[in-house]
Amino acid sequence: MSILEMKVPSPGESISEVEIAEWMVEDGDYVEKDQTIAEVDSDKATLELPAEQSGIITLKAEAGDVVEVGQVVCLIDTAADKPEGGVSKSKHKVKESLSEPSPSPSREEKTYAAGHPSVAAKKMMDENNVQVEHIDGSGKGGRITKQDILQLLASLPEEGNRKSAIRKLSMLRRKIASRLVSVKNETAMLTTFNEVDMKPIMDLRAKHKDAFKEKYGIGLGFMSFFTKACTIALDEFPSVNSMIDGDHMISYNFADIGIAVSTEKGLMVPVLRNAEEMNLLEIESTIKDLAIKARDGKIAIEEITGGTFTITNGGVFGSMLSTPIINPPQSAILGMHNIVQRPVAIDGKVEIRPIMYIALSYDHRIIDGKDSVGFLVKVKEVLENPKELVFDSKDPKDVLFKY
Repeated sequence: MSILEMKVPSPGESISEVEIAEWMVEDGDYVEKDQTIAEVDSDKATLELPAEQSGIITLKAEAGDVVEVGQVVCLIDTAADKPEGGVSKSKHKVKESLSEPSPSPSREEKTYAAGHPSVAAKKMMDENNVQVEHIDGSGKGGRITKQDILQLLASLPEEGNRKSAIRKLSMLRRKIASRLVSVKNETAMLTTFNEVDMKPIMDLRAKHKDAFKEKYGIGLGFMSFFTKACTIALDEFPSVNSMIDGDHMISYNFADIGIAVSTEKGLMVPVLRNAEEMNLLEIESTIKDLAIKARDGKIAIEEITGGTFTITNGGVFGSMLSTPIINPPQSAILGMHNIVQRPVAIDGKVEIRPIMYIALSYDHRIIDGKDSVGFLVKVKEVLENPKELVFDSKDPKDVLFKY
């Protein structure tokens, strides 16, 4: 028998533990090399754990367990033959001892285990408000298993429509909660607002988006224009592209723009490196690639860390106005919102225009009101004059189709 110990790899610098979010295989399954066997949560992202070799797997941790980086979470018997018909459940399991079979539990072990739920069972009990005294464990030594809970829940009668559920927050969600509270408590956060007439951008997109997508295979969205507008404004107002570090302020001559993406696990912020050097096509394609990775749980730690400024778009969910919370250790974040037809004064006449409210939340410790307001005015100016400030007064068609 040749046994491979699979250990938790390091997801990134400063991460010392992860949580087993879900096993994608069962104890005793035959797994193929590089097959995804589990999803693990760190405080930054959800990552996939691939099998290092083919063979029969024995799980050494349960869903919900918090395990240290480098800890053994499963064993793979690489000498085992693949079952006929492909990957399937096997009765064969790797023994705790490689030389002798596992002994039967002693009386003391039985006494200790009896009535104690496994991690997966405990999670399900908490979610459904199930008490230990209601269950007879069928597991080793009388331990309560997940199957015991499932059988109990299936036997319970319905009690009207009033139900509640308790579920443990993922490690990522717990980290987000902690960071949001710390931002509110540890920064002098203020928010300033403005409004943007989106007609110039919408007219430009309507004229070129079909040809743009046909040529490049990707849509010409609003986010690329907002990203470009922010890089221009950050160059003019460098304090907004800065961070506070004790008694010092760190400013950057590059713009690594984080784009907030909503996922099932929580909000994630993939980063566009050197966004100031990107054209609209590069911005759109990079955002698309990173967003897909984030939602599929395949994004790397280095792709969601180290940003200098963040953009979040609540408008896709219908938000009219909000005060976005700074993404630490950054000092500012731009919030986009929905576009609504509103009456506005244009050259002394009332016209109906597509208006978006935008918000800049910033840390007043290092960003003065003058710079925060000036930054937002510059973003508005760029978006309302894209031909002059995004395309350098050139015909947008000539620029868009020369990438």
